[in-house]
Amino acid sequence: MNIAELTRTVKAISQSGKGILAADESFPTIQKRFDNINIPSTDENRQAYRDLLFTTPNVNEFISGVILFEETLFTKAINGTPFPKLLSDLGIVPGIKVDKGTVPLENANGEKITEGLDGLVERLQEYKKHGAKFAKWRAVFNISDKTPSDIAIRLNAVSLASYASICQHEDIVPIVEPEILIDGKHTIEECAEKSGNVLSAVFQELREQKVLLENIILKPSMVISGKECPQQASIDAVAAYTLAILRETVPAAVQTINFLSGGQSPELATAHLNAMNASEIEKPWNLSFSYGRALQEPALTAWKGKAENIEAAQQAFYKRAKLNSAACLGQYMANME
Repeated sequence: MNIAELTRTVKAISQSGKGILAADESFPTIQKRFDNINIPSTDENRQAYRDLLFTTPNVNEFISGVILFEETLFTKAINGTPFPKLLSDLGIVPGIKVDKGTVPLENANGEKITEGLDGLVERLQEYKKHGAKFAKWRAVFNISDKTPSDIAIRLNAVSLASYASICQHEDIVPIVEPEILIDGKHTIEECAEKSGNVLSAVFQELREQKVLLENIILKPSMVISGKECPQQASIDAVAAYTLAILRETVPAAVQTINFLSGGQSPELATAHLNAMNASEIEKPWNLSFSYGRALQEPALTAWKGKAENIEAAQQAFYKRAKLNSAACLGQYMANME
């Protein structure tokens, strides 16, 4: 394990005012995104769209890392440069999604476990040759009267920690992503309780497997009301509950927490991040973003798959990245929209 290399990667990603673009959509997910703008998910369209994002002028002022899908890691930009090199040349760290998605847990109320540990060492070695310096593994949890169950929490925590340990031994920084899904009627109080349970189990298992907490990136959900909950929590309440749970469960050794947006609108995801960073509550970690749709949606809508819209799409992406950068510093205001 090259601890110095891991440390350099974390430091590069956790720069103040910068965050991660999650551009690791699987084939089914990118198809859904493209369906919304009525274009097919072809090799050419996927290349053109990722090229549009990564070549946005000066976006490296606000983006320090990009999570890639395997196809994109091995794809070249339109100018012939491999995407990982294009990003690295801009000072943006290339990363890679390594989990293989979820499968149902038997007798577990529809809960799921993430797959992908088989062959992970060999895949990481190949990804590293192509420029990847960090990785991502996502575990998902639903909130209901019966979920998340103790067994689902425990098994997913073990998998997350096993993945993280393997990554570090291959000199790849692991993003640890335990996502509490926004689907459901749960209150923010219920989300806080379940989030605390999940994060406590994850960090217990990370310690058990001797993962270096200084050299991970935590990508959690915010503590937020379920989208079907009649009483939606305020921006300040989301910030307060999220910080409270993080302070209870996440050791100060963790350098950076890069939140997922998890179905929030671009504006709300930015406002919630800003409220946390503007809070006077002590925060021992860097608080930033690792957004997918909340960063990309305005650009995708502007692009519509047409070459003549690339400049407008890049402007939309640049603006969204800039606003989230301001939120990392607690300097975002709604009138900046």
